[in-house]
Amino acid sequence: MSCNHDCSSCGEECASRNQEDMVLAQNSKSNIKKIIGVVSGKGGVGKSLVSSLIACALSRRGLSVGILDADITGASIPHAFNIKQKASGDGTYIYPATSEILNIDIISSNMLLENDDDPILYRGSLINSLLSQFYTDVRWEDKDVLVIDMPPGTSDISLTTFQSIPLDGIIIVTTPQDLVSMIVKKALKMAKMMNIKVLGVVENMSYVLCPDCKKKIYVFGENKNDSMYEQFNVEKIASLPFDPTLAKIVDKGLIEEYVLPEFEKIVDCIISLEPKEKKRNEL
Repeated sequence: MSCNHDCSSCGEECASRNQEDMVLAQNSKSNIKKIIGVVSGKGGVGKSLVSSLIACALSRRGLSVGILDADITGASIPHAFNIKQKASGDGTYIYPATSEILNIDIISSNMLLENDDDPILYRGSLINSLLSQFYTDVRWEDKDVLVIDMPPGTSDISLTTFQSIPLDGIIIVTTPQDLVSMIVKKALKMAKMMNIKVLGVVENMSYVLCPDCKKKIYVFGENKNDSMYEQFNVEKIASLPFDPTLAKIVDKGLIEEYVLPEFEKIVDCIISLEPKEKKRNEL
């Protein structure tokens, strides 16, 4: 197969590939200790919601947290945090917005648009370039954890993220349906191929809690995907309910006010994780 030496858009293994050289460096004004990717095999499973709630739970533990919204063409993170301001820069650095309640720094493609509902009509190379800039050019300062909300699927931008950003681990978001589990296997296999540590699986929309008797009602079936998790030697670290209250809170941009005890185990996993060494650009 012919090679154009553009490894960012290629999944082939070859002698000329040097993964070390592809890893991006943080700028001199950023010191990010751990980087966690939140991944899903397909859209519509609540990946951005889980990314936001993980960041909030980490911040409540006293950690300094940022969110990099890598879902460039489907950005939703700013809306959940009621961030209306646009990204600013000084010619050298891009400055993130900071949430009002938990002081979470956020960068997203929506913060570059005149109107939030304007489409981003970028081809793959431009999307990859913007993602790289969000890591290398944003002035993140000192961050204990950077949460990357990745786009769904295993396409170009996911490959770029896995190859060029030094992820310490990923969390995979799914729902308990046969179709979704088949697609999640693709994400798990991709992580294994790219040598990325999977911290666990968050199963969203797992059940409905009866408002009267408090019994859990498993709409899609109980323990439906447990055999798949065992097959890939990954743990289901949280099962999240359907909650109409949460939808209203997100619509109002008040996600920082929502607390779910299920996220404490996720936070423990991230805190206990041994971080990779990160490249630094001292210029």
